Amino acid sequence: MRLWERALRRAGIPIAYSQGFSPHPKISIAAPLPIGVTSDGEFMDISLRVRVSPYHFAKAVGEQLPFGISLLRAEQVELRLPSLQSQVRQAEYQVELETNKGAGEVEDALHSFLAKEHIPWQHQRDTEMRYYDLRPLVYRLWVVGRQESVCTLGMSLRADSTATGRPEQVTAALGFANRPMSVHRTRLILAGS
Repeated sequence: MRLWERALRRAGIPIAYSQGFSPHPKISIAAPLPIGVTSDGEFMDISLRVRVSPYHFAKAVGEQLPFGISLLRAEQVELRLPSLQSQVRQAEYQVELETNKGAGEVEDALHSFLAKEHIPWQHQRDTEMRYYDLRPLVYRLWVVGRQESVCTLGMSLRADSTATGRPEQVTAALGFANRPMSVHRTRLILAGS
């Protein structure tokens, strides 16, 4: 968030600020990434005080971004439209795991998971234990590739205001002993897409 605030300020973009004792820039990232997760593309809403052409916005801000981060596209939208955050429905991931499971065992684990109607799950969040059904949070699972002991899985998980699937919980439910080596979000899917 600070990176985008600095880039927008340096680019001379007239950002709108909230009212009150401690004004904040009106920037909202749709489905912010958890720590340690990388991504190919994210969405964000930015409110401006005055209209700026999408071309000028993308050019000016793009010149202020550090290496490895780029602005792919800017669009002007009506203020009355729902926020991007409220439109997110799914997230797709590529998850790298170190495993001694063979290719057939991995495929069997995916098919077995998807064939189940319910998968009771629990995890600790802060001081509270949460109990829920993991199965409705997973739309698709597939093997992307395999290289020696590293297996890459693809996942399409629910990601909306009511519930969000987490790749590390899915890999644990699939029977992988180790936490993922890397989790990379490849795509966010909005309502109506």
